[in-house]
Amino acid sequence: MAAQRSSAPSAAPDLPALGGRRSSYRERVADALRAALIAGELRPGEVYSAPTLAARFGVSATPVREAMLDLAKEGLVDTVPNKGFRVTEVSEKQLDEYTHIRSLIEIPTVVRLATTADPASLEALRPAAREIVTAAAAGDLIAYVEADIRFHLGLLALAGNSHLVEVVGDLRKRSRLYGLDALVRAGRLEASAREHLELLDALLERDERAVHAVMTRHLGHVRGLWAAP
Repeated sequence: MAAQRSSAPSAAPDLPALGGRRSSYRERVADALRAALIAGELRPGEVYSAPTLAARFGVSATPVREAMLDLAKEGLVDTVPNKGFRVTEVSEKQLDEYTHIRSLIEIPTVVRLATTADPASLEALRPAAREIVTAAAAGDLIAYVEADIRFHLGLLALAGNSHLVEVVGDLRKRSRLYGLDALVRAGRLEASAREHLELLDALLERDERAVHAVMTRHLGHVRGLWAAP
């Protein structure tokens, strides 16, 4: 694990279900591995064996192997016979394209929620927003990414379009946020994490202009603050 992660990584059973769904043990292991990949703790081009990853995450090898096969189907890793799994490379152009598509979908969708979302449903997302801040303060990048995905997909789900959530979820899986580690070392990730609370407050105030500003700034970090290695 990266230096900021606890020397005793959390076991997958403690992971919350992403998107509010009930997850199997295998899915929760896959969520943790996917988050590690997005955060840059599993590096492109590197080959990782199931036993090595199992020891790293404090789980058994079988669900890790099964979860990595799921990630292979998503195109996030390639299988390497008799060795394990190689994390696939993602070009800067691809990352720019993913972020552009996300901005086209997420910004207007979230802005509309300022006038359509039920306040109680928005408040229900506050614990996830606080988890993001807590993880950032602790330098726990995997927990940060997991809570971030749960928050944003939960927010988009309030628009009532499951296909939209699926598309954005897929784009988020393919993203890479290699700059998070540097932000932790510089003590800057927590400030960025607090934008989730700022966004919720703007939504609850029905302030569409503020929501647009926060979302634009926030997504801008994907290829800005959060991208630099």
